[in-house]
Amino acid sequence: MLNPTLYHRIFRASAWYDLLITWPFMTPLTLGWFWAMMGAGHALFGLQDMPALSVYAVLFGNFFGTVVIVWSLVRLKWNDIRLARYDAAARFLFSAWMLVALMNGASPLIWGFVLVELTWGVAQALGARKSGAQ
Repeated sequence: MLNPTLYHRIFRASAWYDLLITWPFMTPLTLGWFWAMMGAGHALFGLQDMPALSVYAVLFGNFFGTVVIVWSLVRLKWNDIRLARYDAAARFLFSAWMLVALMNGASPLIWGFVLVELTWGVAQALGARKSGAQ
């Protein structure tokens, strides 16, 4: 269990991280730009070309972006650390789906996202110590 102040900072920082990382997925235009940036990253590291985005990939990418952005804003607005455990569960599920994608040939750049998601998930799953005398 973490110090309540530190736990609150982790909770808030994870919401800001989600906003920073997820906004490119929110619209077709920004997702196209982000996909091109991922392609440039692949070229830089000598990885295989990124596949073309299908209409379904854009649709589900935009669904993902919209839901995560709204969830992040809810966490920031309500500022209620009770939401951290739900966020931790979502991060473990997201990590599982990214691992499935990696096992099926997805970009190795996704490993960076898996590590960050698991780190946020573990930190939020630890919980905060109760305030006052134990």
